[in-house]
Amino acid sequence: MTSHPSRHCTVELQALPSRIGQVRRILSAQLRYWHMDPLIDRAALGVTELLTNVHRHAQPDKMCTVEIELLLDRLTVSVHDHDPRLPEVRDVETSATSGRGLAMVAAVSESWGVRPDGESGKVVWFTLPTTSPAAASPARPLRRTAEKPAHRFVDLDHGADAHRTAHAPARSAVAG
Repeated sequence: MTSHPSRHCTVELQALPSRIGQVRRILSAQLRYWHMDPLIDRAALGVTELLTNVHRHAQPDKMCTVEIELLLDRLTVSVHDHDPRLPEVRDVETSATSGRGLAMVAAVSESWGVRPDGESGKVVWFTLPTTSPAAASPARPLRRTAEKPAHRFVDLDHGADAHRTAHAPARSAVAG
């Protein structure tokens, strides 16, 4: 189900592997429609990681809602599920085959966070800037969302961050 295709898209689903692929395709098509093609890879990676967490951890069910919202110069992708337990970023062994999803979301996004959603559930979200940081004026400070990210992995020097391209490769803690 989609609503307000010009600036807002909502998809309700059961977070099963086959459905996660469908949501990636919906998100990609929506971003193309909004002429936000440079954001597709990072947004698809982020939503895949969040939906995989719902698939692996959410209880009592795997039902969730993905919201994609484009406001001014920021794309926000959020996943609402019915499990009130908040995710935790943990240190993982180099040889571990899972456990890096939220770190990957943090690496590819401008900001991210989690908040309780009523009595039973939570929302995990991330934002991407719609304009290239390299195109922004160096004197203009980077904008942040009103909510602070739940976790900060690295304090970036804003001057150095301004030179990072919008197509920076995703970083992973996986060896090799």
